[in-house]
Amino acid sequence: MALIVQKYGGSSVADASSIKRVAKRVAEAKRAGHDVVVVVSAMGDTTDELIDLAQQVTPLPPQREMDILLTAGERISMSLLAMAIHNLGVDAKSFTGQQAGVITDEAYGKARIIDVTPSRIRDTVARGSVAIVAGFQGVNPSTNDVTTLGRGGSDTTAVALAASLKADVCEIYTDVDGVFTADPRIVPSARKLERVSYDEMLELAASGAKVLVLRCVEYARRYGVPIHVRSSFTTHTGTLVTDQPAAEGEIVEQPIIAGVAHDRSEAKITVVGVPDVPGKAARIFEVVASAGVNIDMIVQNVSVAATGLTDISFTLPATDGAAATAALSEHQPDIGFASLQYDDTIGKLSLIGAGMRSHPGVSARLFAALSDAGINIEMISTSEIRISVVTRADSLDEAVRAVHTAFDLDSTEDEAVVYGGTGR
Repeated sequence: MALIVQKYGGSSVADASSIKRVAKRVAEAKRAGHDVVVVVSAMGDTTDELIDLAQQVTPLPPQREMDILLTAGERISMSLLAMAIHNLGVDAKSFTGQQAGVITDEAYGKARIIDVTPSRIRDTVARGSVAIVAGFQGVNPSTNDVTTLGRGGSDTTAVALAASLKADVCEIYTDVDGVFTADPRIVPSARKLERVSYDEMLELAASGAKVLVLRCVEYARRYGVPIHVRSSFTTHTGTLVTDQPAAEGEIVEQPIIAGVAHDRSEAKITVVGVPDVPGKAARIFEVVASAGVNIDMIVQNVSVAATGLTDISFTLPATDGAAATAALSEHQPDIGFASLQYDDTIGKLSLIGAGMRSHPGVSARLFAALSDAGINIEMISTSEIRISVVTRADSLDEAVRAVHTAFDLDSTEDEAVVYGGTGR
């Protein structure tokens, strides 16, 4: 018998029939002798609909009230799922994030979990019931206010609960059969991975792969929680995210490349005509940091000898573009640059694989594939197990397919399926 934490995304609980299907899966796990804790997201597009409703009331809703509003979606899901499980003859009780002991800081809309004290969840499981927890939410102990965890918060809730409860595995149910070598919506021939390391999954998530969010994987690696990514629409074996060694006799493929990720959510800022003297680059990024903006890739051009000026380009989330450009423009006189250029029509492609450490020629093969496809590269960034390039957004899909094929990642079996249409 194992203690299993299961998480179901919005597409898995999108309507009444979907909730009944999830309830049947939960009940089967319980009848198989396992202790089960379930974390649920809001139904379908409920969160987006609540955001739209708030903006119809006021263009600038207070963030505290937004958090209270948005947590309603998960509360609806948890209670309906508990009812559906009860209907199958299995006892289940639902809990909000606060009731489940998810303690956060007070950053409304993007709170971080600082502790989990799941005494009520433990008691419920010990009595033989299934515990249903609303994902994406917690409580700040100083203010006693409800908080939300931001994008992918239900994944993070599930892994945090699994770590605190010392669960045997955290099963993340989504609308794809596991982690694929590329987004199945762009590369139908993408191949499902049987096993992925935490480091590879971190790079995939950070580079745009939407099946798991970065914070969830970071939490899992820190506490050694195995994550099993599966589809709630099928019974197929999914992908195991772990650093644990394979079981004796288990054959585990060790490919050079784990996958090709892509990201359309970034923009590029070029600071033109920066005096090439010590401290100017530092000042630029101090200003950007003070605006609360995270930077991804950075490129500085070679200084022009005649002018002593250089250009510095960096990528950042497109949603932070306005804040970054406003902050830099305000400080233009003391930094001394000539102008700013903003470009939100870029795309990022990333090649990820732990095998890069020991296999030469990966970079050459990547750049040759892009060249053969007529894809121009604007920026390059690398880590020990990742190579990222920036190109035009309108050529990103073609670039992904070209690189995927060049590294022999295409599957010869059936095409990959996104059952709910979102890839989450």
